[in-house]
Amino acid sequence: MASTASRPSRVAKLPPRERILDAAEELFQSEGIRRVGVQAIAEKAETTKMAIYRHFETKDALVAEWLRIVAADYQAAFDRVETAFHDRPREQILALARFIAEGLPALSYRGCPFINSLAELPDRAHPARQVIEQHKALQTRRLVGMCTAAGLPDPEQAAAEITFVLEGAQVSTQNGSIDRAGERLLRIVQGIVDRPGSPLDASGATAD
Repeated sequence: MASTASRPSRVAKLPPRERILDAAEELFQSEGIRRVGVQAIAEKAETTKMAIYRHFETKDALVAEWLRIVAADYQAAFDRVETAFHDRPREQILALARFIAEGLPALSYRGCPFINSLAELPDRAHPARQVIEQHKALQTRRLVGMCTAAGLPDPEQAAAEITFVLEGAQVSTQNGSIDRAGERLLRIVQGIVDRPGSPLDASGATAD
């Protein structure tokens, strides 16, 4: 993310809609969804409330679009590892774990946008919450697919365990309860993909 000093010049070059989304992200991440009003977003984006409502019918629609962009970034990580490790699902899973581990330092002071947003959006009918739930469902399906392709004995169970570890590491990093969370996350995920009964174990190969 750009520094505070460079933000004005960077934002000035953005089209109006992107400038609004950039301002919303800054404010939602630092202050929370509920505490931030449309007027504050307009001021941050150097625009007007009327201009915001030309692009987004409601504040809820703006929140949903911001989370849709965040979700797309995470799905892009799946795309990248699938391309980088074509037909190597075990390496794809480990690469995803590295992606999360490498992002943990940024979460230490801002937190995961999905976890933070869910805490503020208890209504499951809220459009932004639906974006999160759809994203998480797709993420789970893709991870189960990787675990299946990797030949893990119980792909759904393995995917659930990996998800618990990845999301648990994010929460633990945010609240500061566990040190070296990234290192521990990687060790646990590797243990899941290399556990007895996996193709790697059956072949007699040694874990990395």
